[in-house]
Amino acid sequence: MNKNDKLIVSPAPHVHDKTTVKNVMWNVVLALVPALIFATYYWGLRALLLSLTGAVTAVVCEAIIQKLRKVPITVNDGSAFLTGLLLAFNIHAGAPIWLPIIGAVFAITVGKQVFGGLGNNPVNPALLGRAFLMASWPTHMTGGWVAVKGAAMSGINNLSHIATNLEQLSPKAYELVTSATPLNVAKSLRDSSFIAEINAQAGGIDLGGRIFTGLTEMETLKSLFWGNIGGCIGEVSVFALLLGAAYLLYKNIIEWRIPLFFIGTVFVLSFIFGGLPGSGTSVMLPFFHIFSGGLMLGAFFMATDYTTTPLTKQGRIIFGIGCGLLTIVIRLVGGYPEGVSYSILFMNVMTPLIDRLTRPKAFGRVKK
Repeated sequence: MNKNDKLIVSPAPHVHDKTTVKNVMWNVVLALVPALIFATYYWGLRALLLSLTGAVTAVVCEAIIQKLRKVPITVNDGSAFLTGLLLAFNIHAGAPIWLPIIGAVFAITVGKQVFGGLGNNPVNPALLGRAFLMASWPTHMTGGWVAVKGAAMSGINNLSHIATNLEQLSPKAYELVTSATPLNVAKSLRDSSFIAEINAQAGGIDLGGRIFTGLTEMETLKSLFWGNIGGCIGEVSVFALLLGAAYLLYKNIIEWRIPLFFIGTVFVLSFIFGGLPGSGTSVMLPFFHIFSGGLMLGAFFMATDYTTTPLTKQGRIIFGIGCGLLTIVIRLVGGYPEGVSYSILFMNVMTPLIDRLTRPKAFGRVKK
């Protein structure tokens, strides 16, 4: 070594690879393509239009704000496009076209750029946009659902196991199983007065118990897995979401701890507490809960966001368990049939505390 050579000392980390923000974001978008294809197949071009509207709006909004802030325009990194796409994935196919536009603008403006842009946001912008839409236009967010091709939105396509004669179904029960989403059906049936009403109209037959059992029948679970059920655009197919998740895990873009403990917690708690009072618990009920709603979308594509989740391995486990616990509490006890979005947002806020509590001890000490 020449005495004139200089050693440059820089702070960690010292390991570099070819991974970039742009590479990560566009790979996540690519992983969502199977779900978008399934949604377009089941709901038609309307689903594609809403998804692209949200994504393009987010890109344009971010470019305008960065221009006004006089900072480099970085919309080509894919983060804004991904935010808008995920926001649209949390909207159903029957929603008006202006809904993803307003949601994307709020997500980018308030959820991201107000805090300084990518990497500075405390919560997931797409989920914050969804929460804003739910609070501002609950009717549009929860009404006007569109059924998929050739299937009831509840996923219960065969009513013969519920009533030997379809006339035994009360008007409320018939409407419930043919027009509601699966989680709406389960939530409605946790109301004892509702069960008593439909049972009384059916001549004493336990219609409530039969309908609830129908949610965990293999035919319904198959519908949930492949996607021919009602729901939001990004909830359409567990199979499609698992394809995308497998790709991200293979590319080492997401880490396995949060999804595993998120889904695992929902699975275990739904088995213990998910049944109706006095009806027992079906061994298939946990599969209903992990296949229904936005659990797969949230666990693999939103709870794994780099910026808003813990840095430590132990912290990620706590984060996943917390998300799963809150999801089940909201689904079974709260006022909403779904709890994934709010559980992730709450745990996003808890991330700094989790990082602080799980921070590893420093090796050695400073000598006074």
